[in-house]
Amino acid sequence: MTRPPSSTTPPAEPPAGGSARRFDRLREIEGLDPERDCQRIVHLSLGYEFCWDSTKALEFALYRTYCVPGISRLLEHTGEFLRHAQRRFDDTALLIAEVCEWGYESGRGREALERINWAHGHYRIANDEFLYVLSTLLYEPIRWIDRYGWRPTCRNERLGYYHFWRGVGTLMGIRDIPPSYEAFEAWARAYEDEAFRYHEANRRVGAATRDLFASWYPAPLAPLVRQAVYALLDDAMLEAFGFPRPLPGMRGLVDGALRLRGRLLRRLPPRREPCFFTHRPNRTYPQGYAIGALGPERLIAAERARPADAPARRD
Repeated sequence: MTRPPSSTTPPAEPPAGGSARRFDRLREIEGLDPERDCQRIVHLSLGYEFCWDSTKALEFALYRTYCVPGISRLLEHTGEFLRHAQRRFDDTALLIAEVCEWGYESGRGREALERINWAHGHYRIANDEFLYVLSTLLYEPIRWIDRYGWRPTCRNERLGYYHFWRGVGTLMGIRDIPPSYEAFEAWARAYEDEAFRYHEANRRVGAATRDLFASWYPAPLAPLVRQAVYALLDDAMLEAFGFPRPLPGMRGLVDGALRLRGRLLRRLPPRREPCFFTHRPNRTYPQGYAIGALGPERLIAAERARPADAPARRD
């Protein structure tokens, strides 16, 4: 376990009997209301159907945001990302996973969302930058799953994701969230066309993230991992980071391997237990973590030292 036990009751789980069939959860998702039941849809989809895929997709969703100079400059300015890349990655992934697992209305999920708001409240961040990050959390998992998952997402899943992240964005105080799935996707594409451009901060934050990914594998594999990262980035991202094009044939190799994995998974029985990022050992907190202790060390130290009635400092 990577976290202490919780008294919060999780969303109701599907039957775990051995007779469960591969498409039973898809049928359940298709029978839910995508707005009213969006938290249930996300729990089933990310926790059971696409555990590994959703984690990888969210890694690259956050990576995509570093192509916006305003975002990468802020990350570089804090210094935390370049000095403590693994901790920053784990904190972010854990907080997002808590919200996806438990929902955003109460319990651990609401606590995690409040922790996200606490951290962001120390910085001046433009609404459009918040909105763009929110869009990547919505659309990148869908694109990854539709390309590499054992099945594509259904319309109810996609709409459920939209209403889920819209709810999260509302609780984060994000303004002007587009009113439909299609409108939000069009807004995000237009924003990328305008905001993606090369900047030295992009390159430094992007390189630190690439090297973090490579550090998870044996050192002799690092060059191959870097090439695989380049292969998974589109041309606009490569240009915004100042990264080289992947070696000839590398995109086809990575794409083919991930597609093959999806076809093999389709033949396996359905998962009987959920597997969110919170359920797996992580490098920063091998003995477990408390949601209230996640966040940059500098902010945590300031929080502990500040009198209870003093306002938070904004950088």
